[in-house]
Amino acid sequence: MKSERIPLFPLELVLLPGMTLPLHIFEPRYQLMVSRCLEKHLVFGVVLSRGEHMTAVGCTAEIVKIVRTYEDGRSDILTVGRSPFRLLELHKDEPYLRGEVEYLEDSVQTATPSTNQELVDLYNKCHCILYGHSPAAIDFDAGDLLSYRIASNLPLDFETKQELLELRAETERQECLLQRLTDWLPQIVRTEHVRAKA
Repeated sequence: MKSERIPLFPLELVLLPGMTLPLHIFEPRYQLMVSRCLEKHLVFGVVLSRGEHMTAVGCTAEIVKIVRTYEDGRSDILTVGRSPFRLLELHKDEPYLRGEVEYLEDSVQTATPSTNQELVDLYNKCHCILYGHSPAAIDFDAGDLLSYRIASNLPLDFETKQELLELRAETERQECLLQRLTDWLPQIVRTEHVRAKA
């Protein structure tokens, strides 16, 4: 599989394909990275980083909008997650990290309409409890993005989102997410009940 060298932005979050990610760029090395990405129409890789540990699977981010620039060089940008990748090798020859990556492809497995519906119904319940209103309608033709879109709109833990990013079939991602939301729903119901009493 062909590899490519891309800039890396280690962050304490998991970016998923299709997920929007606003970023405030203030460190000089990332100001340089963003400037080069904009100039050459490049993506950069977002990888989950905790302390010294960085995950091997991340997702590319495409800069879709410069929201604001500041006189001191800082900027606010809006990015969107694009392609999952596996990090093969780190390079430290620039002020920011770069990585040799290979892009990951899904196996051809389509989730059933009944699984799609079950997942969307569960998502709607969780969203209503957490935010007090129904979410925007989910497109059932989202294909392999359905699980990513649902996970992007809920405050799931990093481990769950990272697991979804590393799975290579939408059927597996939907099954994983169904199990997580099924386990999670009673917990958030109890939490909201306690909060309402308080």
